Amino acid sequence: MNHLMGSISGATAHLKQKALSSYELCEAVIKRHEAITKLNPFITSTHKLARESASRSTERYKKGKPISPLDGIPIAIKDNFCTAGIPTTCGSKMLQNYTPPYSATVVQRLIEAGAVIVGKSNLDEFGMGSGTIDSTAGPSRNIYRSGINYKLQSTVRYPTSGLEDGDWYVTGGSSGGSAVAVAAGAAFGAVGSDTGGSVRNPASYCGVVGLKPSYGIVPRYGLISLVNSMDVPGLFGRNVDDVATLLSVVAGEDLRDSTSVPSNLQNLQLPEVPSIEGLVVGIPREYHSAGMSQEVVDIWTKIAGLMKEQGAQVREVSMPHTQYSIICYSILNPCEVASNFTRYTGVEYGLRNESGHSMEAMYALTRSTGLSEVVRGRILAGNYFLLRENKERYFNQALKVRRLISQDFEQAWSSGIDLLLTPVTLSTAIRYSEFVKTDNRSQTADQDICTQSANMAGVPAINVPVALNLDGLPLSMQLMAPWGHDASLLSTAKWIEQHVNFPRLCTIED
Repeated sequence: MNHLMGSISGATAHLKQKALSSYELCEAVIKRHEAITKLNPFITSTHKLARESASRSTERYKKGKPISPLDGIPIAIKDNFCTAGIPTTCGSKMLQNYTPPYSATVVQRLIEAGAVIVGKSNLDEFGMGSGTIDSTAGPSRNIYRSGINYKLQSTVRYPTSGLEDGDWYVTGGSSGGSAVAVAAGAAFGAVGSDTGGSVRNPASYCGVVGLKPSYGIVPRYGLISLVNSMDVPGLFGRNVDDVATLLSVVAGEDLRDSTSVPSNLQNLQLPEVPSIEGLVVGIPREYHSAGMSQEVVDIWTKIAGLMKEQGAQVREVSMPHTQYSIICYSILNPCEVASNFTRYTGVEYGLRNESGHSMEAMYALTRSTGLSEVVRGRILAGNYFLLRENKERYFNQALKVRRLISQDFEQAWSSGIDLLLTPVTLSTAIRYSEFVKTDNRSQTADQDICTQSANMAGVPAINVPVALNLDGLPLSMQLMAPWGHDASLLSTAKWIEQHVNFPRLCTIED
């Protein structure tokens, strides 16, 4: 069904015109799930609940009373968001049998808007990773060059066949399941979490749009915590308008989340033809990182030149503390992880290993059994940084550097810069065989270089697919804006989208 590779607005139009029903759309998506099983986008499928939701939506459309632009639209939820009555595993053995009694605010708002939740998507365990390969459900695979037959909206011929040696490209992470679900037509939109780039990274690799909203704009209640001060619910769509539609539904204050703030994005609607006339775009020189591929540098230069030709002012800016950003992130992240993960003891919920002879032994056995080496490693690193003799040397110093990184952004905005244009990742998607040669911590440090500073400063950021390389893999650019300027960020992203004509996936063989 060609509808599956279209936009949310296009699907909604078909539903309103009764060209198809919500139930028929849901059935087509479920069929697509079966066709792309090898990509492993989901940990838990919710087909029974999806059919029930789609049936209710069908009745609303029959009466001419859809309740929102998302009524009847299939949506995927990353499996670290609580969903009442549906298992929420975080891709971990620790929570493999955990079923929450409540839903995250983001999930509840989508359900109340009539969205059809079609599954819980795969992720690196507890969101710790940048490839979606460290999950108890197994790795997710990128749709590009996967061996699944697909066609592109392009007059240029790009390679689309599977890799001859049986290898495959990673989705990126940690929200790789959500990204590939949207890319492959298994959902029209998806929710992910972004702690240091975990939405923008896989969105870039999978050729879809990924938004990290301003910190606090979208409530975190029900998102299982990794790093409280950086975690942000993020959104995936096939185009910028789809992401804006999702944001308009999930944004807004929630009194159960003390970090959430009021928002005026509930009626967000982007201009049909955005303008960048007079926009001041900053190019931070420090983001030209060691190891960045030439094709990423070339497309960065091309997009900056395009914006300049069309009326924007493009200036080089300096963000001098960027060089310390990934080191700072690599200290603060495990410190908060160590604190948050004290809850996983086997006492209140989750896995329990009762073979120990004491309470302390039960704790130790439960954590060693239920948490992977990657997770245990971060906990140990965080506890080391937080030791009394180390706290000033590591944690407190990292907090000071985080403030300096945030001030780099503030100084850029105060100098007249409206938006920053940077790469998302150092390269296109990486072959699995190459990716696993490097340990999780090193891969995360490499993959998050261009993305994690936005989380430490709390500013909104978005990736926009702009081209395919000679191997037929997506390349994206990242935009960052001042806190709270999510609407203008989306508008500029839409302008780029309209001017690059990215060769989108248009058909996939079921």
